[in-house]
Amino acid sequence: MTINIHKASDRGAADYNWLKARYSFNFANYFDPKRERFGVLRVLNDDLVEGGGGFATHPHSNMEIITIPLQGALGHRDNMGHTSVIMKNEIQYMSAGSGVTHSEYNQSDSDILNLLQIWMFPKIKNSQPTYNQINLEGKREPNKIQTIVSPIGGDNILQINQDAWLSLLGADEGLQFNYKVHEPGNYIFIYIIEGEVETGDYKAGRRDSIEITEIGEISFYAKEKSEILIIEVPEN
Repeated sequence: MTINIHKASDRGAADYNWLKARYSFNFANYFDPKRERFGVLRVLNDDLVEGGGGFATHPHSNMEIITIPLQGALGHRDNMGHTSVIMKNEIQYMSAGSGVTHSEYNQSDSDILNLLQIWMFPKIKNSQPTYNQINLEGKREPNKIQTIVSPIGGDNILQINQDAWLSLLGADEGLQFNYKVHEPGNYIFIYIIEGEVETGDYKAGRRDSIEITEIGEISFYAKEKSEILIIEVPEN
């Protein structure tokens, strides 16, 4: 087993006035030879978008893209004909496949938009592009690891073109949790959205990540009330 704690203070950073971004992996002008990817997880960006700001229409291909708004309202348009607004407690998924163009922007002219961008390499390349989203308002249970993305989908679970699972956990202080991988050999990436988590001798706080390989199951403890994203991905 190997465990790495990637501190929020060590992440890449960019300030474009309308956008303040923090990068877990190499992106834009941020480069660290040790931070190319984590298995098939290629991007985890924590973005703050000023009112009226956004990402103009741009292309993607062969990338699985999950977007999680943490604050504010995200406007979306794409060349598949989808126009939508995604709020906190909603999850957006786009499989770029053989090619898609889209724009993502702050729906508000004044309020801050905070979102997580998560990109993964696909299992099957050049597939038909797809779009979907789910609303988890009133559908989450405290202290339960709840799957939101999986290879087979389901009720309130988005289906992804990869042997990957994403789960959310709203944890109360003082409780311990166990996460077991769905596929032997998969990696586990635990992102602390809010709060503080401990596993063994390792501690991680707000916007830190715990990156684990060569393990089938991990136990962790919420040192305070926490919001946690768990990403399970294949090595390749």
